[in-house]
Amino acid sequence: MKPPSASRYPVPKLDTLPQDIQDRILAVQEKAGFVPNVFLALSHRPLEFRAFFDYHDALMEKESGLSKADREMIVVATSGENNCQYCVVAHGAVLRIRAKHPLVADQVAVNYRKSDITPRQRVMLDFALKVCNESGSVDDSDYQTLSDAGFSEEDIWDITAITAFFGMSNRLANVLGMEPNAEFYNMARDMD
Repeated sequence: MKPPSASRYPVPKLDTLPQDIQDRILAVQEKAGFVPNVFLALSHRPLEFRAFFDYHDALMEKESGLSKADREMIVVATSGENNCQYCVVAHGAVLRIRAKHPLVADQVAVNYRKSDITPRQRVMLDFALKVCNESGSVDDSDYQTLSDAGFSEEDIWDITAITAFFGMSNRLANVLGMEPNAEFYNMARDMD
């Protein structure tokens, strides 16, 4: 069996990359036990690598009205809608870990409306999918629905920005031919 492809484009050798990128990749490898293919693929363009991961971290690692599981749920649902296998599998693994729920990522990726999620999360994903598919039709009624569900205006910005950022990420992963690392498939499947 061949290893999953990181990219259709050449992946530089680690020791040829700028030191900050080497350090970032090695830190991820130490924490995860492997290097996710997205890091390898984007290392082809160091300036874009830095911008991508800086924005990723600004959206996904900060304190906000959205839990880290909520944010991963947005990624999984919209990535499923965008047919991005890499992001569904990779972020599905992270969602299972953050939600402490071994089934939720698969449920959300296939049909979040039938998932074991809260009504608030369903409203959040309804909006994320609207942003994903028809952002030009977002209006005040969407803000009202989200507000009624307990989301602040800053939370709504976060839902929008995560959806938009991963829309870009999904397209990059699809066109670059990124395949999920095998390690992602079994992560957090057996939780007691």
